[in-house]
Amino acid sequence: MMTEVKANMAGNVWKIVVTQGETVEVDQDIVILESMKMEIPIATEEAGTVKELRVAEGDFVNEGDVIAVIE
Repeated sequence: MMTEVKANMAGNVWKIVVTQGETVEVDQDIVILESMKMEIPIATEEAGTVKELRVAEGDFVNEGDVIAVIE
């Protein structure tokens, strides 16, 4: 089953913490967003493998944008 990890708020992608193909656990951080000078970690709700990263460091994302796909 594929799970989309979505941004829960708008912000800049400050740091990508995982790589495509990496195995992740439940609640593991995928990226860290920067918004209003705060760092907001975005974590996966499912364990699996990072199938696709849809953002790059420095990108701006809106709330609800897909950041990564976990399989």
